[in-house]
Amino acid sequence: QVHQLLQEGRLEFVIGGQVMHDEAVTLIDDQILQLTEGHGFLYETFGFRPQFSWHVDPFGASATTPTLFALAGFNAHLISRIDYDLKADMQKNKKLQFVWQGSPSLSERQEIFTHVMDQYSYCTPSQLPFSNRSGFFWNGFATFPDPPKDGVYPNMSLPVTGANLHLYAQTMVADIQQRAAWFRTGDVLWPWGCDKQFFNASVQYSNMDLLLDYINKHSDEFGVTVQYATVSDYFQAVYSRNLTWEIRDSQDFLPYSTEPFQAWTGFYTSRSTLKGIARRASSLLYAGESFFTQYVQKHPEGSICKCKALKQLQSLRWAVSEVQHHDGITGTESPKVKDMYMNNLMYGMFNVKKLMASIIFDMNNAKKNGEVYSSIYTEDSGKPDVEQYVVVYNPLAWNITTFVTVSVSNAAMSVYDELGHSVPAQVQSSVESQSTYDLYILVAISGLSYRKYSVKPLNGKQSAFIARSVKYKRRDITRADQQSRQLFPVINNCYQIVFDQNTNLMHSITERETNQTVQLTQEFLEYHVNGDTMKGPISDNYLFGPNASAVPVSKAVGLEVVSGNLMTEIRQYFYSNVTSQDYIYAVYTRIYSVPEGYDGKLLCHRIEQEYSVGPLELNREAVLRTSTNLNTKQLLYTDNNGYQIQKRPFKAYVNNTVARNYYPMVQTAYIEDDFTRLMLLAERAHGVSSQGNGQVEVMLHRRLWNNLQWNLNNNLTLNDSSVVRPVIWLILGTKAVTNTLYRTSGLALEHRPVVMFGALSGDKPQLPRQLQQDSVHDSPVTVPPNLHLQTLSIPGWRYSSNHGKQVHSVRMGKQKQGDADFSRVLLRIRHMYEVGEDPVLSQPVRVDLKSLLKGWGSVMVVEERSLTGTWDVTTLERWKWKTAQYPSKGYFNSTETSEDGIVTVHPKEIRTFFVYFQVQ
Repeated sequence: QVHQLLQEGRLEFVIGGQVMHDEAVTLIDDQILQLTEGHGFLYETFGFRPQFSWHVDPFGASATTPTLFALAGFNAHLISRIDYDLKADMQKNKKLQFVWQGSPSLSERQEIFTHVMDQYSYCTPSQLPFSNRSGFFWNGFATFPDPPKDGVYPNMSLPVTGANLHLYAQTMVADIQQRAAWFRTGDVLWPWGCDKQFFNASVQYSNMDLLLDYINKHSDEFGVTVQYATVSDYFQAVYSRNLTWEIRDSQDFLPYSTEPFQAWTGFYTSRSTLKGIARRASSLLYAGESFFTQYVQKHPEGSICKCKALKQLQSLRWAVSEVQHHDGITGTESPKVKDMYMNNLMYGMFNVKKLMASIIFDMNNAKKNGEVYSSIYTEDSGKPDVEQYVVVYNPLAWNITTFVTVSVSNAAMSVYDELGHSVPAQVQSSVESQSTYDLYILVAISGLSYRKYSVKPLNGKQSAFIARSVKYKRRDITRADQQSRQLFPVINNCYQIVFDQNTNLMHSITERETNQTVQLTQEFLEYHVNGDTMKGPISDNYLFGPNASAVPVSKAVGLEVVSGNLMTEIRQYFYSNVTSQDYIYAVYTRIYSVPEGYDGKLLCHRIEQEYSVGPLELNREAVLRTSTNLNTKQLLYTDNNGYQIQKRPFKAYVNNTVARNYYPMVQTAYIEDDFTRLMLLAERAHGVSSQGNGQVEVMLHRRLWNNLQWNLNNNLTLNDSSVVRPVIWLILGTKAVTNTLYRTSGLALEHRPVVMFGALSGDKPQLPRQLQQDSVHDSPVTVPPNLHLQTLSIPGWRYSSNHGKQVHSVRMGKQKQGDADFSRVLLRIRHMYEVGEDPVLSQPVRVDLKSLLKGWGSVMVVEERSLTGTWDVTTLERWKWKTAQYPSKGYFNSTETSEDGIVTVHPKEIRTFFVYFQVQ
């Protein structure tokens, strides 16, 4: 039946992803993943490719979304939730429809016609002048999981009868005419329904049919005709009017407010733990995909069951896709739904770690060199007295030099590489526990490769460096003498960070290459918020409603400096007063020194901060405010989804100015003056704001309770008593230097190496043993410095790349047969830079895909595809809407396709390919 309805155009899939994803706090990779998973399913099952979006519910609209939907082959994009005051203005001036050029670099090549829904949004207006019941909702309000036995649901509309038919028609027509005045064409999109509607569709349609027939029979009198339509019917009608449309540039619609005191900026931080796990899961999936793809190509005879492996990967693909929902990663769900997301993510992560461990196990044991791993652990075994192996995989397609941390129970340890050479490492007391130590190992690993290190209790002279710890007296910062500062520096090759012993706070950072010093202090503050609707605006999972400025949380700061030759860690503990026993806030700041012979550029320029925040008191929102002497004019920059940067000037409002100047930071935020930029990179989403000149504050945690009935009914009160441990990397330098560093650094933070542990069977550790080099070293994959290998996976879809063949096999009912296809590899490459951003890195770059992957096998065929893989780009024709810039209407053809696997990638492009290797 579904096949038939689709063929007749009576049913249509819009968006077609696994979810309607949030736009504010999601990463572009995860948006693409969830769209790709959904589109692959629809195309394989029905031969259907969605061409319209229906993004009616995300809380604000990002400028990345129109670009992604254009790249996926969509003809039009539909949104609804934008600022109430902006919507009113656009509505009045008939500007709710426009052609959106979401990316400044891709501009008209990936523009898309965009429709913003009017003030009624995606629901039918429910007021009836002739009835005190809600209108147009004849099936009433859904009650799950216990439907009423008598079939009478709450709030069912008055059934349509001969007596009220004319009144119903008048009400509906008046509403249609009101809306028609807000749009440029005579076509009105009238969404019938709302959340959880049409659960009893036959009741709905039996009433709707009567009403529509009546209006159409009296269309002369009403001046309106009505028809059932799909989204594509509506856009087709508007497109055929042949009007010329205004262009909107790459400005987004964030943040989003629904009323003067309702700024939806709280969800940028809500459920920080879920946001963090969602990103860790996404990053593990990225590593697992390329690791498995590599294994299948290089070890066709391997012993791992590929179908089972694909199921393990799919469990994480689906969990990561699902949590991108606009009530998922946003933190706007009830606790039991949050638990479901968490359980699915943890289960998927467990599966993928298990798969990666079994691949390492299989590749080692296939070599029959007498070194059989007894086991590979995905977690640290905690067996300190035996030699253990640390296996580290670099999922990025470039060489990395970084530290991985392993927990050990003994300070005297040695680390060796495969050849038995000593590896630089440092041991220090753990922040987490009294009984263990943290072992930092310096790893240098080429692209998409892994290395093995052996960690053993000390024998021989070459032990890891044992760091010294100095504890300073707790300082009362309220009484500190401003005149007699006692400054002490912490230094590496890139920075000098100065602390003030009078306060135990940071004082300044000097970027050593330019000798530029920035005064810089950090403090934790809390916004106190109201939980009683009788007393004023509230904060909840969605909303941030501070009732005053933020208040400093601590009067005393404790300090410990742990220094070694590879790393210095500054531990600051923030107490509510000098005598408090416990702290709720801590910062661990780390800077790294890289020995000669290693490429330490990224590592040296990174000031890593890890925060410990919580448990908070009720109705508190915790921020870390960094104040500098940079003259920033209160201008902030934040990213859209880790894809592009938005300029955020501070705006004064009559009401709610603090909350309306909060923006989402998915991966990047920065402030700058004419010369110097301070960059923040994050591994999960946060709300971020600049509430003063030279300031940037990041909201790290929220704990709330309120008595709003809707929140109570849905258990949405965010009484989150957890401790969160987010990480932010700071980069300070000139604009030119930070430009070349921050995109690669952001990806290095997102995709930190995957660490696994192994123990050898056999009790006699010979020393130093020479391990055999793995074949994985022989074939690193390295892309040019301005590109990111965004996807490298085996999707397993069985659909044909040829559309005619695919549609035929679906019609013949053949789509259900056969195993997953392991020969098709999905490859995406993204240009990381905007046009004109950097003299060198913003240039187009040529890539030979066959040579890029030659270490994995011989590439036979490369096909360029649409973003989600379902279109051959040579046959993809999107509607071209007329604009003043381009007066002719027509179709878009895609970018120039690749000749024999050689591609030129232009700034900000995301190019998608199917790659087929020669079968070995």
